[in-house]
Amino acid sequence: MADLIHDFIFDSARRTPGAEALVYSAARLDYTALAAAVEGAAGAFIAAAVQPRERVAVFLEKRIENVAAMFGASLAGAVFVPVNPQLKAEQVAHILADCNVRVLLTSPERLAQLGEALAQCPDLKTVFVTGAAVPAERFEVRGWDAAQAAPEQAVLAARRAIDADMAAILYTSGSTGKPKGVVLSHRNMVAGARSVASYLHMAPQDRILSVLPLSFDYGLSQLTCAFLAGATAVLLNHLFAKDVLKAVVDERITGLAAVPPLWFQLCALPWPADCTLRYLTNSGGAMPATTVAALRAALPRAQLFLMYGLTEAFRSTYLPPSELERRPDSIGRAIPNAQVMVVRPDGTPCEPHEPGELVHRGALVSLGYWNDPVKTAERFKPAPGHDPALPLVEMAVWSGDTVRMDEEGYLYFIGRSDDMIKVSGYRVSPNEVEEAVYATGLVAETVAFGVPHPQLGQAIVLLALPKEDVGDKALLKECQRRLPAWMVPAHIAFVMEAFPRNPNGKIDRKNLRMNYLTMFEDTP
Repeated sequence: MADLIHDFIFDSARRTPGAEALVYSAARLDYTALAAAVEGAAGAFIAAAVQPRERVAVFLEKRIENVAAMFGASLAGAVFVPVNPQLKAEQVAHILADCNVRVLLTSPERLAQLGEALAQCPDLKTVFVTGAAVPAERFEVRGWDAAQAAPEQAVLAARRAIDADMAAILYTSGSTGKPKGVVLSHRNMVAGARSVASYLHMAPQDRILSVLPLSFDYGLSQLTCAFLAGATAVLLNHLFAKDVLKAVVDERITGLAAVPPLWFQLCALPWPADCTLRYLTNSGGAMPATTVAALRAALPRAQLFLMYGLTEAFRSTYLPPSELERRPDSIGRAIPNAQVMVVRPDGTPCEPHEPGELVHRGALVSLGYWNDPVKTAERFKPAPGHDPALPLVEMAVWSGDTVRMDEEGYLYFIGRSDDMIKVSGYRVSPNEVEEAVYATGLVAETVAFGVPHPQLGQAIVLLALPKEDVGDKALLKECQRRLPAWMVPAHIAFVMEAFPRNPNGKIDRKNLRMNYLTMFEDTP
């Protein structure tokens, strides 16, 4: 049985060597070829002197090299860091510097875009680029294709990790600034894949369409679950919803995962009556009831699984399709091999329907935030009900989300207890948006917050006190230049006096948000 995340690929290669494993455009790899690609990537990293537990980042769109590099880093005993391909240079540099990335795989075009920002990354020693090498001053650049070399089995055996070791670091926005690196062990990822694959009843004949970013735990899960089951993963970098429909039809896809804004577009498309989709999954935000109804009408033969998760524990709950009619507003019950509790601030359990904080315990609880003991202590705390006779304390994830639980154990989402904004499944830090706006030099004060949006889940509103006579279009243009699309404000409003403060001297974000909702709630 697989203990490490890359074992999924090699186990499937032994069971069904000729089964199709990975598809990208015209390229089709069976499990034998995928295993060889992973070994070649591991060899490239070992030849570049990557040591066990060092970080290897991948900054690419979804493609064969991306997948081979992530699992190859794992095989080499390193830790892979997938970086969202939509991030800007400064954000990429922050991630590389924050977790001391030693090696980066990217494309020549993306490397050129990063430019001077990589000066902020002193630990970066080697950059692999797809295709041929290009010259650089600060680090060695190697061509990825030429670097492939299967390492000796004795070398791999010496580097083999155990399931408690780090496997990956996924970056998620924090409520108080720059993105935080969530450290996942092999045990976390293996347990997560087994749990999700079990309730989705995944099998070798399944064909999974990968449309979400691989830097997103939900997107990465499409690969790990597929490889565990010996199924086929089809990579798609889509521009439009119709591209997803075409891929589903052309590749005879059986499993599709998406976030609410994409489902909103997909349910309006003309799906064929003989569509091969067996199941649909939603996470990254609540699915509006109207979208659920439209999806079920458009794809009546596909089972719809509504899920809730957080990067710090991967996946927490799912609602079985059989319960959609009875409780369409529920986020379900705990997934297999996890316990989800609803507790008061003192850790005591809430009564049925009493609002409380969602706390997750079990094998999926991650190792904390990279190099950030303060934020880790805020979110990772002793599990409620810990027996004092046990000298080692079990840690659980305290989600910061307010939920309620009914008498049958089904959970219902109420809201977040912090200032995080969730746009199209992405968690956005208002502080990170504000920092980018301050960097324009156009504003004296600014504040960002989320408001409800029927398609996005939430939309970002930016209030700003301008330094001079500047238009909102100019500020919006600067935001578009500095921020990825999901972090760009949907609405910008200027104010003419300083923002109100709370007793701690901080801008009263909550009061400003409430006033905005009262005055402009329909604007986005």
